Amino acid sequence: MSEIAAQLSLYPLGQDHLGPAIRQAVAVLESHALRVQPNEMSTVIVGEATEVFEALREAFTGAAAHGPVVLTVTISNACPVPSSSFEQRTDGSE
Repeated sequence: MSEIAAQLSLYPLGQDHLGPAIRQAVAVLESHALRVQPNEMSTVIVGEATEVFEALREAFTGAAAHGPVVLTVTISNACPVPSSSFEQRTDGSE
């Protein structure tokens, strides 16, 4: 299959600290052969479909080890993701 993009948001439920589950999920995504762009409200990943789906499964499993979570994901094979959106901007623009 070809390259796809996914936007995901992870919501830890009833946990005293939200960070551990979210950091776990992002670390798993970054351990795969994907382009990963974490943001304040969601993370965008781009890569080969099989790699994206495997990374999503592992990220959910890892986050769920910290307690109850909800993971929302939008997946597309039609939304172009410019490579520049994954580069750190130094001029302060978004």
